Amino acid sequence: MPNYKLTYFNMRGRAEIIRYIFAYLDIKYEDRRIELTDWPEIKSCIPFHKIPILEVDGVVLHQSLAIARYLAKNTDLAGKTEMEQCQVDAIVDTLDDFMSLFPWAEKNQDRKTQVFQELLTGEAPHLLQDLDTYLGEKEWFIGNSVTWADFYWDICSTTLLLLKPDLLDIHPRLETLRKRVQALPSIANWIQQRPQTRF
Repeated sequence: MPNYKLTYFNMRGRAEIIRYIFAYLDIKYEDRRIELTDWPEIKSCIPFHKIPILEVDGVVLHQSLAIARYLAKNTDLAGKTEMEQCQVDAIVDTLDDFMSLFPWAEKNQDRKTQVFQELLTGEAPHLLQDLDTYLGEKEWFIGNSVTWADFYWDICSTTLLLLKPDLLDIHPRLETLRKRVQALPSIANWIQQRPQTRF
């Protein structure tokens, strides 16, 4: 088994999908959490100057979704067929496209609040309707078992619900999917033991 070391801030953020996959596959890793104050000096030593990074036997991988794909690749989490794998990637990319619209690093608080509000009330309902329609009566987004697309939905929606608690009120099926993910024993165990952070 390779030696894994994950580096990210002390928050869920972009590293949480990686942590979910590690938890579900029962893979041991070092969860290195750095403080924001230490980031400037660490930043210059990291390829592309962004985290999370995952060191695999000393080889540095970057980009959270690329890392997640690498870890899920030869497991059912990736989808059981090439067609399912494409569908899993499509849902993940759809969610990530939306989450990337938010100006998370915006320093002007008024501007940040305004854009967040516009996205949550203008764009989010369309995305949620599309996701609800895609899910339909199925238990999971793709195929007949959990994939990392379901994990990513849980992680993204948890963040969005912090910003707008009534977001899923008219989408009970999407809320049920979140609960189904969080009830998986390995994920439930991780959620219980992980450091408590807002995001």
